[in-house]
Amino acid sequence: MNPIGCLFERNDLQGIELPPTLATLYGGNLGAPRPGLYANFVASTDGVVALPIAAESGAVISGESEPDRFVMGLLRAVADAVLIGAGTFRAGAGDRWLPEAAFPAAADDFATLRKQLGLRPRPLLVVVSGSGNIDVTQPALDDCLILTTPEGEARLRGQLPDGARTAVPSTPLRRCQGWLDLLRQQGLETILCEGGPTVLGELLKAKLVDELFLTTSPRLFGRRSGDGRKSLIEGFDLAGRKMDLLGIRRYESYLFLRYGFGRPSAGSLVQPSFA
Repeated sequence: MNPIGCLFERNDLQGIELPPTLATLYGGNLGAPRPGLYANFVASTDGVVALPIAAESGAVISGESEPDRFVMGLLRAVADAVLIGAGTFRAGAGDRWLPEAAFPAAADDFATLRKQLGLRPRPLLVVVSGSGNIDVTQPALDDCLILTTPEGEARLRGQLPDGARTAVPSTPLRRCQGWLDLLRQQGLETILCEGGPTVLGELLKAKLVDELFLTTSPRLFGRRSGDGRKSLIEGFDLAGRKMDLLGIRRYESYLFLRYGFGRPSAGSLVQPSFA
């Protein structure tokens, strides 16, 4: 993989010094919010992020993009936990939501970065499932926390592998502030949300997301009424929520956009480099 080109980046981002190989591939250092909650999605140019297929949609929408997989791995590598909904967990059967699962070639560098940041060897997977209706044989449950309801906890009791556990937030599960309160009580300060569109919508509605990393894939899918294809936010009216552009990177026809919520306008233009 050639390096990703940096076209623009705000000059006031909190920086994380990356190992040299990661910094070269990313086109600079990564200023991910620490602590904070950030989201990462890939969308087609016409805004589709999820398809009604048995497999995980992201690979199809990105066209198996290697740089998109690299950015996914990098964002996982700086997180204490990766947060997903039950639908994403089911669609990603066999996945483990680990940095090296997204981009195996950088496994050693991801491990070095996590050690440098003082993080546990791998990010904890956090699955939100009110019903507890998930496949308990999935390998990702070897290191997983399931946020659920009392009913979901009862359903999963005695069924989970040793590395999995359940927790019931003190507030109703639909109130996602309770998710973060519980996670941060357990020392999980920096959280990456990877979906799906309903989970992201819940978090955005509650104004809990600090930043959004969005890969724009040069593909068109289209949508018809009731066809099951989903946009970035599904089921919520966010009334034109404002975002601030923090960075733009480019790899061939792919754009890697980074947005923040509620930052004052400021920035620094970086000399473009193209890959």
